[in-house]
Amino acid sequence: MIPGGGAADRPGIAVSPPRLPVLLETSGVAGSFPPGLGSNPGHPVPLGFVFRSRAKEEKASVAAKATVTDSKQPRHPEAPKGRPTPKRSVAQSQRRSVANTSMTRKEAAKRQREERRAALERQRQALASGDERYLPARDKGPVRRFARDFVDSRFNIAEYFLPMAVVILVMSMIQVPALQNASLLLWLVVIVMIVLDSIVTGFRLRKQLTERFPDDNRRGAVAYALMRSLQMRRLRLPKPQVKRGERP
Repeated sequence: MIPGGGAADRPGIAVSPPRLPVLLETSGVAGSFPPGLGSNPGHPVPLGFVFRSRAKEEKASVAAKATVTDSKQPRHPEAPKGRPTPKRSVAQSQRRSVANTSMTRKEAAKRQREERRAALERQRQALASGDERYLPARDKGPVRRFARDFVDSRFNIAEYFLPMAVVILVMSMIQVPALQNASLLLWLVVIVMIVLDSIVTGFRLRKQLTERFPDDNRRGAVAYALMRSLQMRRLRLPKPQVKRGERP
């Protein structure tokens, strides 16, 4: 035995040649098995197939097998509806149309016209009788009613503005210098008297409203009364409910 000798120097022991590294060539995408290895030789398997979620495949298969049923039978939760989900506005309009299927568009328009005509008739009667239920919003309320009665019970110069304006206009058209000058002077007198009378009426009405309706909304009541005072008594709406001189 030679010192330092290896297994090759020992008699009766077979020595195998050294193994060389084998370079394996792969085909296909990165991460696939090389040909000749694995359970599927010659067919590279992508990693996406190995790590694919089976839950998605099962859901897809169930959805494909499920069929669209009619509205009377319960629909499978995974089955397609066969139509897009409508928007909220479309769904609401559909529900309204279903609710009004018994009435056509022409009949609905006719019904609206009749209702509007009936409402106007009730309002016209209320303006003549003073019924608070059907009066317009600007005439409703105890404050507005008192303002109307306060103006109707007084003698107002402003209610004769229209007749006096016609007389002044006729006088100014006459080709007489004296009448034309008188018409100008009369016009100034009428304007001053109307302004003074309106100031006195507004002051007294505001004082009465403050005493009688301290907790109510009195906004616009004085202007409402002054505009009414500019109209002739017979043309006022709602119709006067008190006589001249009668205390409201």
